[in-house]
Amino acid sequence: MSAVRHLYVHLPFCAHRCGYCDFVTVVGRESMHACYVSALIAELELHGEVLADPLETIFLGGGTPTFTAPAELRRLLAALPPADEVTIEANPETVTGELAHALRASGVSRVSLGAQSFQPHLLEILERQAEPDAVRRAFYDLRGAGFDNISLDLIYGIPGQSTSDLDADLAETFALAPEHVSAYELEAKPRTRFTRVHGNELERQAEKMERYFERVVETLVRAGYRWYETANFCLEAGLVGGRDLRARHNMAYWRARDYLGIGIGAVSTVAGTRWRNAPNLTNYVEALERTEAPRRDVELLDAETRARERLMLGLRLDEPLVLDAEVSHALDHAARARLTWRGLVQGGEPESGPLALTRRGRFLGDAVTAELVAG
Repeated sequence: MSAVRHLYVHLPFCAHRCGYCDFVTVVGRESMHACYVSALIAELELHGEVLADPLETIFLGGGTPTFTAPAELRRLLAALPPADEVTIEANPETVTGELAHALRASGVSRVSLGAQSFQPHLLEILERQAEPDAVRRAFYDLRGAGFDNISLDLIYGIPGQSTSDLDADLAETFALAPEHVSAYELEAKPRTRFTRVHGNELERQAEKMERYFERVVETLVRAGYRWYETANFCLEAGLVGGRDLRARHNMAYWRARDYLGIGIGAVSTVAGTRWRNAPNLTNYVEALERTEAPRRDVELLDAETRARERLMLGLRLDEPLVLDAEVSHALDHAARARLTWRGLVQGGEPESGPLALTRRGRFLGDAVTAELVAG
């Protein structure tokens, strides 16, 4: 078994569950922070033999990882293996100067800060706890602690959002000058409270999504950001001393590499097997207190599934996807020829590569990719 070079750590705790969120989260439960961190460390020890030394990337996601009790968060970071890139997600209201310095001292090299918007009325609709000033203060606290790789998360398509609101959010982003921007269209799942409350407005906003998407891309690219993945942008290397500021951990997902995930709800893909830990916090902690693996769902990935995933994920990137025999078999070559004629695809002729979506094809994204995948 080849060594896995990417580790995901799930920290589910949040002060509040936003109405549009359907991630595995737990509100409050401060009394369980310590035992959960102990369980994470125990799960890491159970599966540590599959990990490379050193790792390429570690990503601490949630939930709100920075809501975790600071002493427990430091204990967890100290227990993690070394990695070239260590990213943590943070909500602005949880970031202080003290925490920022603690994260930096504990080996975190990259922070993904969840701004979502700088417009108070939109933050209220999203049920976000941070006001715009809190976003700015958190960003400057991270800068003050020495972080030179900060990603800012934005959401567009929010009920009540106007084009001028979107432009204002992008202008606020440029004023902070983060190295990386993730800009996602709002996706409210059918069962969430948010959809029940804002369903009609979400339908109206859906009609504007394509226009908003194009506006986000064009504005960020014009400001010197590379549109390297469907929803992700980083400063061009020439602007930052040649550094490649793409999110290395997420690049591993998009390149369909193996990774280990620990924590409730965490997913792993290792050597053709995918498993997802059950989302129950108490059962997870109790199993690992007994040094047993937590309950999980397991899926064996056949060659066809792996090839289709490599094709669909790889085409999200701005770099061409090299077609080996496996991926070429998953490609509908008749569709490729048809989409090439329509100016949506380039390359990928039979028995050769590489394959890429054109700029126009990237704006249509999933629809083009779905057509390319052999049925």
